[in-house]
Amino acid sequence: MRPGWDEYFMSIAYLVSQRSTCLRRKVGAVIVKDKHILATGYNGPPSGIRHCDETGCLREKLNVPSGQRHELCRGLHAEQNAIIQAALHGVALEGSIIYVTNQPCIICAKMLINAGIEEIIISDGYPDEMAAEFLEEAHIRIRKI
Repeated sequence: MRPGWDEYFMSIAYLVSQRSTCLRRKVGAVIVKDKHILATGYNGPPSGIRHCDETGCLREKLNVPSGQRHELCRGLHAEQNAIIQAALHGVALEGSIIYVTNQPCIICAKMLINAGIEEIIISDGYPDEMAAEFLEEAHIRIRKI
């Protein structure tokens, strides 16, 4: 892609992240192929489930450090929601690029590997070394802009 496209799609990921109702971190994701947006996602609870801004954050209440005990969160991650959105609409993701405001966690990394994502472009890190190791082993490039 020509210079400027990465910044353009990352700005959309940040815009999408504003839909998040997470009290700890707002994350957005945009999946792109051939300069076309295939799907977007932000972190938040499943459809029909109350949001954390209504119920409070269990992870915060229990002092769970960032990057640990994902199962205690009401929400899905932005990458998960983008993959699910694509699946709901019958959109194949193989060979695409995902722009995410933060590095994926290990759960999302495994999903992105199996979804056929070939590159991950991030703006900020995330404390999950195992995710980076898996992505490297799967030959999926992570690039920080």
